Amino acid sequence: MTNPGDSSSEPSANRRRLWSDLGPRLASAAVLIALTATALYLGGYVFSAVVGGVFGGVYREWETMVSRAPLTPGGMALIGLVALSGVVFPLFGPLGSMAVIAVACVVALAMRGEGIWWRVLGLVIFGSIIIAALMMRGTTIHGVWAGLYLGTVVWMTDSAAFFTGRQIGGEKLAPDISPSKTWSGALGGLALGTGAGLLLWIVITDSPWWIGLVLSASISVLGQLGDLGESAIKRHFRIKDSGDIIPGHGGLMDRLDSLTFGVLLVLIVGGLHGGFDAVAQGLLYW
Repeated sequence: MTNPGDSSSEPSANRRRLWSDLGPRLASAAVLIALTATALYLGGYVFSAVVGGVFGGVYREWETMVSRAPLTPGGMALIGLVALSGVVFPLFGPLGSMAVIAVACVVALAMRGEGIWWRVLGLVIFGSIIIAALMMRGTTIHGVWAGLYLGTVVWMTDSAAFFTGRQIGGEKLAPDISPSKTWSGALGGLALGTGAGLLLWIVITDSPWWIGLVLSASISVLGQLGDLGESAIKRHFRIKDSGDIIPGHGGLMDRLDSLTFGVLLVLIVGGLHGGFDAVAQGLLYW
């Protein structure tokens, strides 16, 4: 019989606590992946509305974080404008979405108060991600494959970093920013994210494998940098999670931070190579 004061029972108890969120985390991830894949496949107004609505939710978390106060009518207007910037994309393209974000920035400046420049920064960042994601999807099947490729690299990186970091532990990656992240998790995420991306690249395109390797590794690294960037901002505002809407994951911003730099890289590479009216083709076919 184990002595209640026996320190040998502590490691197993700590390990159980460490993995206690695994069930909700996996269930939430399965639902998110299914919804994302469905919207990506349908494209058009459905995908635009989903992207706009999701990042409207992300901006809601950002607004409450940077204002350090409950939502105001002005804050709710900004949330609506972020969502609208996605909805108008099928009708007016990227210029229409930019115009809506520009109006949102004017509203944010007029609100004044604490966090005014943080508000503008959030609007620019999330507006850019919305436009990049919708330009990547485009109107052809290539956008589905590009989105699947991006999502595979990012989510496999996240998952591998989570499991490797918790299982192996070790040296902290950036203790002043995110004490839970380790070098083992970062390297595990890079390895699996890059490998999964390269495998999918070989399956869906006949482009040179080394381009897929470079792009997959770059997206994996940028995904982890996006995660660290969000952690740094949360630490600045002294909060642990951006929200609690997703069981096991925290808020929407906590789940989507890894996409930030990756989707912008996809836009830049695909646009420069294939033209900004054919981002997915430019990304996948060399």
